[in-house]
Amino acid sequence: MLWFINEGHKRPSELQRKIPDASRRVLNIQLNELEEHELVVRKIYPVVPPKVEYSLTKFGESLIPVIGALGQWGDQNQERLKSLIIKKFPGATDME
Repeated sequence: MLWFINEGHKRPSELQRKIPDASRRVLNIQLNELEEHELVVRKIYPVVPPKVEYSLTKFGESLIPVIGALGQWGDQNQERLKSLIIKKFPGATDME
């Protein structure tokens, strides 16, 4: 979620589209936790209907290089990770 916020997807509805398997409730819980941990800040605009946007704090921005490195590692090891997951969960063949 931090990666998507960093990419410019700041509204909850935009994040929902990026992570369609997450329910709106789970998304809100995660956003609240990220805010409590001072990784994101929420801005509420005084319009009707209410508009809410999230942005990274400096603390949250400091995680972006780490998340990028993890993503790169995952890309480099994708085939091995797939085979390990399929070995452990034989029914998990639809992994894209």
